[in-house]
Amino acid sequence: MRRAGAVVAEMHEACERAAKPGATTADLDAAAREVLERRGARSNFLGYHGFPAVACISPNEVIVHGIPDDRVIDEGDIVSVDCGAIVEGWHADAAITIPVGTISEESQRLVDTTQASLEAAIAQAVVDNRLGDIGAAVEGVASAAGFALVREYVGHGIGTEMHEDPEVPNYGAPGRGMRLRAGMVLAIEPMLNAGKRTTRLLADGWTVVTGDGSRSAHFEHTVAVTENGPEVLTLP
Repeated sequence: MRRAGAVVAEMHEACERAAKPGATTADLDAAAREVLERRGARSNFLGYHGFPAVACISPNEVIVHGIPDDRVIDEGDIVSVDCGAIVEGWHADAAITIPVGTISEESQRLVDTTQASLEAAIAQAVVDNRLGDIGAAVEGVASAAGFALVREYVGHGIGTEMHEDPEVPNYGAPGRGMRLRAGMVLAIEPMLNAGKRTTRLLADGWTVVTGDGSRSAHFEHTVAVTENGPEVLTLP
């Protein structure tokens, strides 16, 4: 899983380089695809329930599951890139939100807060904590900053399949839920909206957007619970 995680981190780096004004969301998918091919890894997104790409590319109001196409990225946009890799049967999955050029102060605060909520959640991924501690950490950071927390879409266990039990909500009560044990691996992925927390699924059956058209940010890491604390497997 560490090897798969390293591939995912490299895919993110390639997408960051490609995310320039005038590029399309399909260009970012192509950059991610090139990394998979060069590293001899397989995509766990391509073909998943019919998904047509190796990465979900989600600009601005798109929360998750954006299908790469000819949509042009502009200066000031924020673009979420969610992708994964399989190496020798083991999966990794992670997401980042990329600022394109100079973005507004509010968009920057949204991106920074979402990333901070993930970091707070990872700090709770320790032996004998509970799933509720992870969710409460995300919720606490989001609420303090005044951003809305998406509840319909959650994190998950990961291993020899991309989505395994347990579900990992981005909300909850400390001390509640499944106890964390050494050897568990979780994909933790907060999504925060600048406006209301409502969501809307588009007619393509994949793309999820904010209900009010406000911007959304998404960060995710694959995290192992170990006796020595949380180990993030999808860092560069």
